[in-house]
Amino acid sequence: MPSKIGSSNGGGTSKSGWDICRNPFQNKGLATTPSEREKHQTHGLLPAGVVPLEVQMATALEQIRARPTSIDKFIYLDNLRDANVQLFYALLTTHVDELLPLVYTPTVGEACTYFSQIFTPRPKGMFVSISEKGNLLSLLQAWPNKNIKVVVFSDGERILGLGDLGANGMGIPLGKAALYTALGGIKPDECLGVLLDVGTETESILKDPAYIGLRQRRVRGKEYDEFVEEFMLAAQKLYGEGVLLQFEDFANSNAFSLLHTWEDRACSFNDDIHGTAAVALAGVLAAKRVTGRSTLKDETFLFLGAGEAALGIADLIAFAITQENEGMTLEEARRNIWLFDSKGLIVEGRGHLTEHKLRYAHPGQASQTAFVEAVRALSPTGIIGVSTIAKSFNQEVLELMAEINERPLIFALSNPTSKSECSFQEAVQHTKGKVIFASGSPFPALIWEGKTLVPGQSNNCYIFPGLGLSVVLTQMRRVKMEHFYLAANTVAGMTSEAQLAQGCLFPPLGEVRHVSAAIAAAVAKKEKEEGRLRVPDQEDWLAYAKAAMYDPLARE
Repeated sequence: MPSKIGSSNGGGTSKSGWDICRNPFQNKGLATTPSEREKHQTHGLLPAGVVPLEVQMATALEQIRARPTSIDKFIYLDNLRDANVQLFYALLTTHVDELLPLVYTPTVGEACTYFSQIFTPRPKGMFVSISEKGNLLSLLQAWPNKNIKVVVFSDGERILGLGDLGANGMGIPLGKAALYTALGGIKPDECLGVLLDVGTETESILKDPAYIGLRQRRVRGKEYDEFVEEFMLAAQKLYGEGVLLQFEDFANSNAFSLLHTWEDRACSFNDDIHGTAAVALAGVLAAKRVTGRSTLKDETFLFLGAGEAALGIADLIAFAITQENEGMTLEEARRNIWLFDSKGLIVEGRGHLTEHKLRYAHPGQASQTAFVEAVRALSPTGIIGVSTIAKSFNQEVLELMAEINERPLIFALSNPTSKSECSFQEAVQHTKGKVIFASGSPFPALIWEGKTLVPGQSNNCYIFPGLGLSVVLTQMRRVKMEHFYLAANTVAGMTSEAQLAQGCLFPPLGEVRHVSAAIAAAVAKKEKEEGRLRVPDQEDWLAYAKAAMYDPLARE
C-alpha cells in the first residue's frame, strides 16, 4: 500500500504553539487533542473545548448556507482556507456539488472582479512581478513549502470571459490549485498558485486606488518572453524537472506561442486549451451512447468562437477521429469540423487567418457572416459555443438545430454563466426537449413533459485533477495529446446509463475523486505500454491511486 502523496508538513517544523496556530497547513483548530496541545504548547491559545472535525464541518456548513450571496460564501471559505486547511478541504471534498461552484466557477469570476477589494494580505500563493525580473529564483524561494508538485500560473490577461484583470486574476490559479487537492488528492502543501504580474490594459483597474498589482500597461514581446522563461526555469530548478507547470487563462496572443515553446521543455499543459478540450470530448463521446452513432466521423461540428478553447477542442476531436478510424489522417479528420469567428465562417480563401485557424479553413462554402446561416449551410450534428457572447445560440439557431437533427448536440461552454451562449431551459424549450446539452457553468435541473432533465456541466475539474495525480504518481515528464484523449474516454465511460437517461453527459461532481483516480490508473497503464513508466509497476493502479490520494478526513 502506498504512502500518501508527499511528506512535507506545510513549511517545516514549527517552533512554537503560536506558529502552529497561525500556520493553516498545521492548524487543526479545536480538533487539536489534549496531548497535541500539551506537546505543542497551545494551551491558552485555544479554548479548552475539543470539537471533532465532523462537528466543525457541520458548523462551518451552517455558516456558509447562512450567508446571503455567493461572494459572501466565497469570502467565508477563503478565510477558512487561510486559517485551517484541513477543515477547508474536508468540507470541499465532502460537499463537492454544493461548494465547488463557490470555490471555482462561476463564483470565482465574480471574486476576481472584486479581488483588490476583498484581498487579505495572508499569502495563499505567489505574486511574481516583472519588476523582479532577474531575481525570480530568489523570489520563489520565499514560499515556505518546498515539495511543490503542481504550479498553476496565469498572467491574468484572459480571466474566464471577463478579459484582462491583471493581478486581480489571482483567484483563478488559487482556485485551481485548491481543486488539484480537493479533487485530485494532491497534498495542499504540494500545490502552488502563481500570478505573473506584467501589468494590465484595463483602464478601470489601472485607475482603481485599491488595485493590488503593477499599475502599468502590459509588458509584451521579448521582455515578456524572457520573464516567463525565467519563471519556468526557476520553478524547474526549485521543484524538479517533473513539476507540473499548468498555464491558466493566458490570452490567445501568448497561449499558443508559450505552449509551443514549452511543450517539449517542461511537464506542462494549458488547461484552457487541453483541459477544456478533453472534458468537451468526454461529453461528445458520451453523447454517442444517446445518438447511437458509432464513430465521430459521422458527426459535423460547428464552433462559435475560434480562440484557444475552440481550437483545443477541435484539435482533440480531430485526434479522436483518427484514433477511432485507423488510417485516417488529421487533415481528413478536420473536415468534420468548422469554425465561426468574429468575421464569420472560416473557409478556404478567407483572409487574415492565423496558422491555427488555417487548419480548419475548408473549401466548398461561402464565408457566412450570420451564425444561423452557417448552421443552415452546414447542417451540423453539433454546435459548440466558446464565444463568450451571451444568448448567441438564440431561438432561431436552436429551432434550426432541432429541425436538422433528431438529437442535436448543443454545448454552451462559455464562462461565467452571464456569458453562456444559451441556458439549459432555452435549449430544452426551443428544441422541444430533443437537445443533448452541456454547459461551462452550472444550470439547474428542470422538468420537461413530466421528466426531470439534469444538465451536464462540461467542467475541466473532471480532467485536470486526474492528470495532475497522474504526473505525481508516474513521475512522467510530458503531458501529451494521447493523455487527454485517454482522460476523455475515461470520463465518458464513467457516465452511467441513469445519468444519460436524465440528459446528463458527465458523472456526478461528487464522484470526481473517483474519476481522477481512474484517469491516473489509465495513464499509468499507458505509460507502461509505451515503455515510459518511471516508477515501479503496480498490480492494481486504481487501488494504488486511491490509496495515495490526500484525504483530509483521515485520522493521523
